[in-house]
Amino acid sequence: MSIELGHFALVLAFAISAISAVTGLVFWKRETIAGYLQQGAVLQLLLVVAAFAALVQAFVTSDFSLKLAAEHANSAQPLIYKITAVWGNHEGSMVLWVLILVIMGAGVAAFGRNLPKDLLSLVLSMQSLLAAAFLGFTLFTSNPFLRLSPAPFEGKDLNPILQDIGLAIHPPLLYTGYVGFSVCFSFAIAALISGRIDAAWARWVRPWTLFSWAFLTLGIAMGSYWAYYELGWGGW
Repeated sequence: MSIELGHFALVLAFAISAISAVTGLVFWKRETIAGYLQQGAVLQLLLVVAAFAALVQAFVTSDFSLKLAAEHANSAQPLIYKITAVWGNHEGSMVLWVLILVIMGAGVAAFGRNLPKDLLSLVLSMQSLLAAAFLGFTLFTSNPFLRLSPAPFEGKDLNPILQDIGLAIHPPLLYTGYVGFSVCFSFAIAALISGRIDAAWARWVRPWTLFSWAFLTLGIAMGSYWAYYELGWGGW
């Protein structure tokens, strides 16, 4: 049942993000719209968190009726690799990507209250547009909630190369860096539409740029360390 609830949460998040994107881009000059978009950003976060939690639960409890769990996990795996197996595949990694994306959107909603309302509306609508695009791609081409009937008794194993603590940490760090720059993109588009390309705009976008740059650097460093010491590429 949790799988169906997770799927429904992802569908609902897609609907809310699409509505928020259209509403914000059309009515961004109305001051009251910003408040609704902030609530929409928080709702998107809660729903995607619920969907991601449903996937994690299926992997941790070895629910092999979920096709994704049956193909990338088994009951003998250590707990840490059951969890990391969630994003050790295309479908699960898309959900992780969307999760970080809506976290960024909710972050703008929470910490951008001092922004001009029209600029805040445009930034949140662009973030919602990106979320809708990735959620739509995930749901229609890479659905992680497909069921198997009958369910296999045991699942396949996660790729042995991915069963390493370095790769447990590397993707979330790298994704946070990549996806964090979506906020910079949204600020840039919002500034172009509203005409607010000035020193104040640069001051607002700078913390997000530094945040994303820091996580991207950490992710690349972790991946380099893993490749050098674990795969032995340093001897090539």
